[in-house]
Amino acid sequence: MIPSLCNRKRLRLTFPVTALILILFPFFTTGILAGNEPASDAQTSEDVTHITSDRLFSDNNARFAEFIGNVRAIQGTTVITADRLKVFYKSDLKSVESQGAGEESIQKLESNGNVVIEFDNRVAKAEKAIYITDSRILILTGPNSSVTSGKNTVTGEKITLYRDDGRMQVESVNQGRVEAVFYQKGKGLN
Repeated sequence: MIPSLCNRKRLRLTFPVTALILILFPFFTTGILAGNEPASDAQTSEDVTHITSDRLFSDNNARFAEFIGNVRAIQGTTVITADRLKVFYKSDLKSVESQGAGEESIQKLESNGNVVIEFDNRVAKAEKAIYITDSRILILTGPNSSVTSGKNTVTGEKITLYRDDGRMQVESVNQGRVEAVFYQKGKGLN
């Protein structure tokens, strides 16, 4: 049984705790943000998902679960930290329970507040991040949203990463500016 939702102690969720984990299992085992395929049937670190937060609220009728307060989700090399992480799923928990590990049940992930996502040797930072699973699109919004890879950084108010083809669109609003800093060896613009 899940501790009281009003309890401020951190919830430590590991497999198998609730049917909610069955929702998250396909998302993390297919490495949506990391772009990894499952290695094999043998259990690896990619098979384990660990989520901690101060509270958890789930509504099966509305098809979402929300982790609230000091959220940290870890699966393999993908780490998401935020003030809130809301998971929208495609069907009710009963149909999710009958799905296999490779079947996608997550429709969308929405992280809010101090969002940091580590994936593909990159770090994305924003006030809000939305990941749409079917199209594999990650949208970062908020002042000074950024994606860093090594010493290279792109900053704007809205960054859209198209995971399938590697495209990135960076925008700013209200006369703001997009900024990119790239380091390279050899000749550059000279």
